[in-house]
Formats: sequence, C-alpha cells, structure tokens
Amino acid sequence: MDILKSFTRLGSEWIDKFSNINESASINECLPNNGALNHNIRPILTESRLCGSAFTVQASPGDNLILHKALELIRPGDVLVVSYGGYLESGGMFGGVLSTIAKEKGCLGLVTDGSVRDSKAIRDIRFPVYSGGINIKSTTKRVGGKINNPINICNVTVNPGDLVFGDDDAVVIVPKNQVAEVYKKAYTREKQEEVTLKKFREEGVIPFESNFQKIFADLQLSEE
Repeated sequence: MDILKSFTRLGSEWIDKFSNINESASINECLPNNGALNHNIRPILTESRLCGSAFTVQASPGDNLILHKALELIRPGDVLVVSYGGYLESGGMFGGVLSTIAKEKGCLGLVTDGSVRDSKAIRDIRFPVYSGGINIKSTTKRVGGKINNPINICNVTVNPGDLVFGDDDAVVIVPKNQVAEVYKKAYTREKQEEVTLKKFREEGVIPFESNFQKIFADLQLSEE
C-alpha cells in the first residue's frame, strides 16, 4: 500500500521522557546500531530541539506532490521525515507556506535529506526543520510517492512511529521497539556524566585517567 493513513504512534510518555535528554549523542551512543543521520542534515533554526513520532514520506526528487498529501494526514505530535534520496539540487521541496500549515496542524517539525527553501519564513515561525541543504529551484507536482512506509534516509531505516530526536548537533532515530531500553541507558549515561564533572570540580580528579593509563603504557608514547 503506497499511502497508509494509520499506524502505531509512540505514546506521549516516551516523547516527554526523551525530551528531557540533553544531547543527541547520549541517545545515539546507547543504540545497538547507529541511528544518527549524516552530518549535513542541519537545523534551519539555531538552538533547535525536536522530539516526536516519525511520519514517513518517500518523495521523488524535484517533486513535492506527495508532501501536500502528507499534510492532509499528519496529526499533532508527528514529525515529517522525508526521504529524497539525498538529492539537493532538485529544488526546495518544503518552504514557508507548508511549514506554517504543518505547524498549525500540530506537526513538531520536518527532517529531510533533500533541500528546503524560505529559510527566513521558517525561522520566523520557529518551526524546527532539519535539511540537507537550501535550494530555491522550482518543483513539480506530478509524481507520486509513499506515505508511512519504511524509508531509508542517510543509511538509517525509519519506520512510521519511530522516535525522532533532534538538537543543534544531529538528528537521531530510535526504533520504537527500542525506546524503553535506549531511554534507560541514555538517562543513566547523562547522570553519570554529571557525577564525573562533580568529582572533577570537587576533587580535581579526572575519572578517565586511571582507565586510560594502561592503554597509554601499552602504546609506549614518548613523554617529557
């Protein structure tokens, strides 16, 4: 089926919990496989934060017809995740008008490996957009696509309902069947980092030092 109107979304409790994680790296380090999208998927807004349930779209380079259909179907709490196969010179598929409609329908943001346009308008309405580039070339509205099927973006598989987390560093995808385990590990990791810094500030101890001493000794690095 090309267009699926319903799918199992993440419960709001998981979105709330992951929203309190500080860093995308904390989440990605706790995944069994890489979930981080490529480094060039950058936020249009500075100090961006994004956390929601993936609404997946497979689109054709140079055409944004399927995005108009997607806007009919999105629900509050969804994040549009759009695969264009990484084509950046085929036009800006998503701009100020579509961003405004998406936001007013309760969509939490857009993630795409394609290009967008109208970056000022996107910033003005404070709509979180992560894209591979900015491009003002025209698009067509003649080619179909798929909605809420599994997609591949930056060599990461995204299924509808997966958790999407974005900050100023990166976008990370957490498969919905792994959210409980990954959240527990990421929360614990960040709490441990707080303990590490507290120990350094109070005692002047760099906790990693003892762990690395044997490695440095084995490498036989010269030292003054």
